[in-house]
Amino acid sequence: MEERITTLSGAILAGLSCACPRCGKGGLFEGFLTVRPRCEVCGLDYGFADSGDGPAVFIMFLAGFIVVGAALITEIAYQPPFWVHAVLWLPLILIVTLGPLRPMKGLMIALQYHHQAAESRFGGEH
Repeated sequence: MEERITTLSGAILAGLSCACPRCGKGGLFEGFLTVRPRCEVCGLDYGFADSGDGPAVFIMFLAGFIVVGAALITEIAYQPPFWVHAVLWLPLILIVTLGPLRPMKGLMIALQYHHQAAESRFGGEH
């Protein structure tokens, strides 16, 4: 009998590790952000997975706060030339945006599965 993740903490851990939200063993992604069609271990169909722009929005807010705050503090304290800002902040922008994007997308998909989220239906459909 296959083990299933039933707790919220288990779903969060599976999502952050980019693993299958049902078994926690199979991979969730084929490429950097391309979701597999199904889990290679338990066979869960990932057709329900639609994280949309949610992960990117959360990361943009966090990255903006970190990078803009650090750039303002650096400018006020040291007043470096503009090329120093480019050398400092361009790599940081790449790190704080691309680094957490995959785990955040995995987390959103795992939480969708855990909470059985689905598209809303209007009218008499059940």
